[in-house]
Amino acid sequence: MRIPKICRYCGGKIIKSKTHVLYGKGNETIYLCTMCNAYVGCYPGTDKPMGKVANTVLRLKRQETHQVFDALWNKQGWTRSAAYRWLAKSLQVSEENAHIGMMEMDDCERVIRLCRDYKNNKEAA
Repeated sequence: MRIPKICRYCGGKIIKSKTHVLYGKGNETIYLCTMCNAYVGCYPGTDKPMGKVANTVLRLKRQETHQVFDALWNKQGWTRSAAYRWLAKSLQVSEENAHIGMMEMDDCERVIRLCRDYKNNKEAA
């Protein structure tokens, strides 16, 4: 994932920062917009972004998506890798692009629907 330089929401400058700037605690690396506070977190111990810069609304939708997706694969007894393979196949995208941190609102809604449909079909069987 490329390191962001310009905010896709407001056009502001994105800087490398730490989570304590936003939350008053924590030392995890993030890329933060200096104007609107949109940001993306980094993989632990690296400067590599975990996805695309997100505003508050998209971050909340991604959190909801993770809750639904994680609940599904945990209940099914899948490994995390198997879950992301299933997700990539279901979305017809590469495994690299099947990560929730890469997704937009409509992608998140689609994942939530896929998970709920899978769960409902399993329960009906």
